[in-house]
Amino acid sequence: MDKEKQRKPKLVIVMGPTGSGKSRLSIDLASHFPIEIINADSMQVYEGLDVLTNKVSLHERKGVPHHLLGTISPNAEFTSKDFRDSAIPTIDGILSRNCLPVIVGGTNYYIQALVSPFLLDDSMDNMVEHCLNIAPDDKQADNKEDLVVDEFTSSSYNLLKELDPDSVRRIHPNDHRKINHFLGLYARTGVLPSKLLQGKASENWGRVDNFRYNCCFICVDASLPVLDRYVEKRVDSMVDAGLLNEVYDIYGPTSDYTRGLRQAIGVREFEDFLRIFHSNTNASHSCITNAHYDSSAGGGTSTSTNKGNMISRENLRAILDFSDDDYYKIILQEAIDKLKANTRRLVRRQKRRLTRLQTLFGWDLHYVDATEAILCNSDESWQEQVVKPSVNVIRSFLFKDEYLVPDSEMFNGLERPKLVSRDLWTQHICEACGSRILRGAHEWEQHQKGRSHRKRVLRLKKKLQSSSLAEL
Repeated sequence: MDKEKQRKPKLVIVMGPTGSGKSRLSIDLASHFPIEIINADSMQVYEGLDVLTNKVSLHERKGVPHHLLGTISPNAEFTSKDFRDSAIPTIDGILSRNCLPVIVGGTNYYIQALVSPFLLDDSMDNMVEHCLNIAPDDKQADNKEDLVVDEFTSSSYNLLKELDPDSVRRIHPNDHRKINHFLGLYARTGVLPSKLLQGKASENWGRVDNFRYNCCFICVDASLPVLDRYVEKRVDSMVDAGLLNEVYDIYGPTSDYTRGLRQAIGVREFEDFLRIFHSNTNASHSCITNAHYDSSAGGGTSTSTNKGNMISRENLRAILDFSDDDYYKIILQEAIDKLKANTRRLVRRQKRRLTRLQTLFGWDLHYVDATEAILCNSDESWQEQVVKPSVNVIRSFLFKDEYLVPDSEMFNGLERPKLVSRDLWTQHICEACGSRILRGAHEWEQHQKGRSHRKRVLRLKKKLQSSSLAEL
């Protein structure tokens, strides 16, 4: 093993899609190693919504110390840079206590920020530090003097496109934060962002041999059908455990859903239900409900209105026990179904991102298949199929630096994704999907394989064929 890698502090990182059992595995590891856990879930770091964000309860932690779990103000913006700056001293403290730091979470950009030597897009200071040898030419310096970067305007994207056409191929026109970041980077350094990002900084970002730590990656995974069924059941359990009370408490008609805890999946989905519920329980509450039922039942006051008057925060769950045609139940069930659908989409996004870490960055993820353990819901199967192989990999990582379990066995027949060249600078536009912009050859290829893209292309072909026949 490389001597430099041996000198780096060791830590274990448990990754995987929602519902795969990351938290459960990390706590079980405490029976085999002296560990402390650092949460790397971007919503679980916030205080509040414990049920909705599926935080591990104090009882479930079994005495294992947890860090960055429910410690951040729900209204704060906790970025990947904030996570890195909080996690590094926490790791140092854990190591000083002769314990093994275990990072657990599904927010991959948090983990990327932690293990990489610097933040590629989010930290100007580190970017400039790694690129001081790049000097602006006279034309760039002249443009820099006239550049003033403030809040995003409609001309910001066009300004960046004029200054640095290469950099706009890297970002989406609606990515306001990154557009302003690039303009600010140029205003500060006088160097085009594309030159900075394609230089030394880009070479170091995400590369395994440049990691800040010596990392052992355990990826808990399961088949999509099994995860889909599991997360749907979990949503139902969350509703029974008080999810509705949590979203009721955080709801506000003018709330900002783009910052802090309100970004969590499961908050926005209940907005329509809570808006109607609040309006119907205020002084003018009867207007919406009566109008709905008058139009559908030929006039008269529906018993649902009286039910609405009696419903309070404490018995929101009881709405699901109403008759199937009850207005409140219909819109609440729609919100729950939407939450389930968005959670299933999250699982797919997380799986794709894990594949990207392998194919684009060469991360060595040791997969553990939890499909059987989730299906049979057996502690014995969990220990045998998930905990035991994970312990073997970690034990070898810590003591022999040679993995006890071959990668082929860890994949349980799954094919390891092949490493592909990393191209973020070629922009593709899919006209069939509403001029959707794709970044890089890999993203474009994956998009073309997607079901929704193929359906749109097929519909477009049929439409063109119909138009041609009509002309004939």
